[in-house]
Amino acid sequence: MRIPCPYCGPRDAHEFTYLGDATVTRPDPAAPDAAAAFHAYAHLRDNPAGPHEELWYHGGGCRGWLRVTRDTLTHAITGARFAADSSVSAPSVAKDPS
Repeated sequence: MRIPCPYCGPRDAHEFTYLGDATVTRPDPAAPDAAAAFHAYAHLRDNPAGPHEELWYHGGGCRGWLRVTRDTLTHAITGARFAADSSVSAPSVAKDPS
C-alpha cells in the first residue's frame, strides 16, 4: 500500500504509523455526561466497511500528521491531506497510479 503524502509524495505504508479513526472528536469534559462520553471516545469504535478517514503519522518522512481517506474493503487510498488543514477544504492528493 502506498500513501500519497502531500509533502513527500507517494510513499510505502511502512513509513507511516496508523493512529486511528479521524472522525471522532474529543468530548467536552465539562458536559454533564462526560464520563460516559469519554468511555465511548476511548473504548467504543465503529468498524466501517468502505471509504473512511483515518489518522496516519509519517514518521519515516516529513513527520506530518495526515488525514487519509482509505477504503477499508480494498485498501484503496483516495486522498490524503495534512491533519492541520482539516478545518479548511484542502484539496486531496490524487491516488498513486503505480
